[in-house]
Amino acid sequence: MCRFASSFVLGMTALFALESVTAQAPQPPPKVAVQQPTAGIDAIMAYAGTWKVHGTRFATPYSVAGEEDSTLRNECWKSGEYVACRQIVNGESKVLLVFTYSDLLKMYTSYPIPQNGEAATAGRLQIVGNVWTFPWEVTQGGATTYFRVVNVFTGTDHIDYAQEFSPDNVHWTRMATGSETKVGN
Repeated sequence: MCRFASSFVLGMTALFALESVTAQAPQPPPKVAVQQPTAGIDAIMAYAGTWKVHGTRFATPYSVAGEEDSTLRNECWKSGEYVACRQIVNGESKVLLVFTYSDLLKMYTSYPIPQNGEAATAGRLQIVGNVWTFPWEVTQGGATTYFRVVNVFTGTDHIDYAQEFSPDNVHWTRMATGSETKVGN
């Protein structure tokens, strides 16, 4: 996933990187009552616009310590029951994300389409209130490692995020944390 500067992108960036590649248990971010967009596929439109991103990465087996400041632009549009978002980081187009939604499963599927012609993969997104979780897993040498990006909307123009991994899908270690502030449409 070319986890761009934001939590939304960071998760996708990490997924792409990890596919080619003792936990702590931090508390999940607090839930804040925030009015969310309409349910279903329309909810994805909350990501549309330009976001200033600031994040801190931690040294883990899957991440290198450092700071990150970026500008993320999500050019999103809806067509029927699909939402597509072209993600541009610091002026450079990174990926096209196509989202679908299953009302039966209450789950979104995302298809990050890289611009280099590689095949699209499928990811998941679960939205519960103002908490959006992008989970995935990687199995190598018979061992599965679980990953997730957790976005907490604390307003229509602010997201706090954490990128985490776990060997057991229970105890999570933070790889990165940060925030995104919407600065334009």
